[in-house]
Amino acid sequence: MTSSNPPPANGLDPQAADPRKDSLIEYPSKFPIKVMGAKVDGFVHAVTEVARQFDPTFDAATIELRDSRAGNYLGVTITITATSREQLDDLYRALSSHPLVKVVL
Repeated sequence: MTSSNPPPANGLDPQAADPRKDSLIEYPSKFPIKVMGAKVDGFVHAVTEVARQFDPTFDAATIELRDSRAGNYLGVTITITATSREQLDDLYRALSSHPLVKVVL
């Protein structure tokens, strides 16, 4: 006869309850994010401000810039300290919804 344990009261497997086990990213870690938008005044500043909302330790000196071939667009790579999947998801949503941002990778 086999004995089975009843499921936990919350219905979740205790080993699956830790979201860090579902991620390939180990937190905290440095995490680069590429943001592309039109090359206009204020674009880099806007990306920097959004990054600081989600990572107060963000260092703007780590920003990398790359012009598009025709010079109409600018790629901005920011490297933040990722602390959770939720933080990254919220940061991606904030950047993607910004009116100056075209693409976030």
